[in-house]
Amino acid sequence: MHVASDTNIAANLFDRKLDDGNRRFRHGLLTPVHVSWPKTLEEYPHIYDLFLAFSLERIHFIEKSRDLMVTWACVAYLTCRTMTVAAREVLMQTQKAEKVKQLIKYAKCLYRTQPQWLQDAYPLSKPIDSQADNALVFAHGGAIIGIPGGANQIRSYHPWGYLNDESSFQPDAGECYNEALSAVSGKIIFNSSAGPGWFADVRHDVIRTDGGR
Repeated sequence: MHVASDTNIAANLFDRKLDDGNRRFRHGLLTPVHVSWPKTLEEYPHIYDLFLAFSLERIHFIEKSRDLMVTWACVAYLTCRTMTVAAREVLMQTQKAEKVKQLIKYAKCLYRTQPQWLQDAYPLSKPIDSQADNALVFAHGGAIIGIPGGANQIRSYHPWGYLNDESSFQPDAGECYNEALSAVSGKIIFNSSAGPGWFADVRHDVIRTDGGR
């Protein structure tokens, strides 16, 4: 029952994001690069399957290409799980502080474009425009917090969920994974486009004895 509920809310968040993209495109608020903006969730059938998969395992490694909107889906799922459980905390990490702020912008966009009844049911601690660039905090004490790359960034937190985005381009992604195993009580998601290094090795069960060289 919880699986269906969480999946449907996450799908609703994602679908509302697509609706908002279409509205903004029609009103000239998106640049020409978005001319092929998707119209509905049906154009991304893998997204609903991904939401279901998230509910079945604790740890996920996802190889992606840029046009699949997988990062948006990861953020939608974790936003849903933070929003609907009191005092739940989620960390989102990527290479640099500015890129982390972009992940939090995704979460804020998803929150803004969901139905008003969901916003009323899960209010924020303060207006969304007054929140920090690297956080989305809910009235029930839960929060989505963005942190820059580095295994030492994780140690002071004990979150339920953790997203490491573009793991192939973080030199210490493996150390981040080890820290996440210790600190995170729930979901751990590593998500990246192609690139050499630890993430590619772990995805293909490669065990190195040469220090990764």
